[in-house]
Amino acid sequence: MLAERPLSLGYYFIPEGYGDAKSGTLPPPSLPADAFAPLQPGLPSPTGYGANLAAFQSAAQGAGFFNMRADEDGTARQMSLVSPYGAGYYLALSASTLRVAFGGDAVIAGVDQQAVLGRRYAAPWLEVGGIRVPLAADGTVHVPYQAGSPFPYISAAQVLAGKAPLEQLENRIVLLGSTAPGLADLRVTPFSNAFPGVEIHAHLVAGMLDGTTRATPPWADDARLLAVLLLGALLTAVLLRFGPTIGLAATIVLLALLLAAYGAAWSRFWVVPMAAPMLTLFGLYALNTAYGFFAATRSKRQITKLFGQYVPPELAAEMSQDPAHYTMEGQSRDMTVLFSDIRGFTNFSEKLPPTELAEVLNAYLSTMTRIIQQHQGTIDKYIGDAIMAFWNAPVDLNDHATRAVATALDMQAALPQLNAEFAGRGWPEVKIGIGVNTGRMSVGNMGSEFRMSYTVMGDAVNLGSRLEGITKQYGVGILATQPTVDADPLHAFMKIDDVRVKGKETPVAIYEPLGPKGSLSEAVRQNAAEFETAYAAYQKQDWGTAESALRALNARTPRPLYDIYLERIAHFRETPPPADWDGVFVYTTK
Repeated sequence: MLAERPLSLGYYFIPEGYGDAKSGTLPPPSLPADAFAPLQPGLPSPTGYGANLAAFQSAAQGAGFFNMRADEDGTARQMSLVSPYGAGYYLALSASTLRVAFGGDAVIAGVDQQAVLGRRYAAPWLEVGGIRVPLAADGTVHVPYQAGSPFPYISAAQVLAGKAPLEQLENRIVLLGSTAPGLADLRVTPFSNAFPGVEIHAHLVAGMLDGTTRATPPWADDARLLAVLLLGALLTAVLLRFGPTIGLAATIVLLALLLAAYGAAWSRFWVVPMAAPMLTLFGLYALNTAYGFFAATRSKRQITKLFGQYVPPELAAEMSQDPAHYTMEGQSRDMTVLFSDIRGFTNFSEKLPPTELAEVLNAYLSTMTRIIQQHQGTIDKYIGDAIMAFWNAPVDLNDHATRAVATALDMQAALPQLNAEFAGRGWPEVKIGIGVNTGRMSVGNMGSEFRMSYTVMGDAVNLGSRLEGITKQYGVGILATQPTVDADPLHAFMKIDDVRVKGKETPVAIYEPLGPKGSLSEAVRQNAAEFETAYAAYQKQDWGTAESALRALNARTPRPLYDIYLERIAHFRETPPPADWDGVFVYTTK
């Protein structure tokens, strides 16, 4: 009965490493051992088989192996059409079925030479029933799966019972197999996790008939390597030369070109692996993006650390978040400047060796800088033991005068503890004078082509420096000007004098900050009120009233300030001021 029908039986090979059992009878090989000379497929030869009974095999017109082949992820994408064993090559079930269906003619095989980019590649092929099928180097083809369920399923029971419609069987190639899950012939394919194994052979037969089977060409590995190197080099050059926007555009363009090339290869029935080139493009762009992110973050941290030496770290961090809002260009704005200096630093430095002097300055400057930055001031520069700082640049601070005055008070308040630490190490006591002035100043990046610095300039800056210099003349720790007093509603001030500093004709009213208005003691308030009364009498040349008030103050709370005015009064009693005297004291030195 088998001999009366064009029938191809199925059998299986036992792969290497799974035993060498041999059962049943194999058909003779379809191709000789040198069929693919000079190319030999790379699959290892099986070590055994499970074939049909000799009576069945001799009656059938052919037979083919139905071994499945799965990729590393367990998915059946490629199948072998030939397999070496013994003295020749054997056909797969799909190729054997096709051969029998077309009359059982002999199978032909060979190797073509393909020239690609100046190199020659050996491309094997198999011809079954007059249909030539290109093969990969290992004798495989990609299964040309068709969408949906293009092949009707007919129950074998219906066929045996004569109930199957004949028109569905006439002039058809029929494959007999199992679909029940319990028979363990369900495979994983790109379209299903439970795909009947027999249908995979049906797709192969249909693909060979339609000419839609695809194979990996022999030059695929070289093409993949070339694509990785070429695309990788192009994208690397773009990413290194241009910014992230152009880099993203270049990545998209190269991906589009890669997909277009893959599509062109697919239309020629070539399957060229493209995962490596795609991963190269994605990986390079991701690496560049990550590097850019970390480099920008590191740069931001470095900028914050660098500016943190001059402005408070929180302000530097704020600036780094929105750098476009801040400018280093010169501009004119209302600001407050502060100058501080250690009194008698020359004598101070002569008492210490250089190493200890450096330690003293580092400790002193660190303490004072910390206070300035706590009030969001910008350190302009250190001039030996002197400190120059300003407020309201680069960050806008509406209360810049208040912050500067609070800074000066805190700097003076920090001296007792600092001096206690110095005394414990045998270092001299530190006393400082501070001048604070508010006014219009020029601020920006200034300097030369060799060195630039972010600084302030102008008459208001010079006046602040003059104030620091004359604090020792009055025996006070801090002096501020009238504009600072007018701009600071939170602190109380005591007027000290009206002066003309060197280089200025306009008198300047100078004040001593006393502290926050709400925290002044009654004694401080009373002393300030009495001194201002004495000062008003002094300007009116009422020497007796002024002298009495000053002596009372000096008896209660001695201060160099009171002694200075008592000396002036004594001088003016002996040498009265001119008739046009305006009560302003003139300084002829800085």
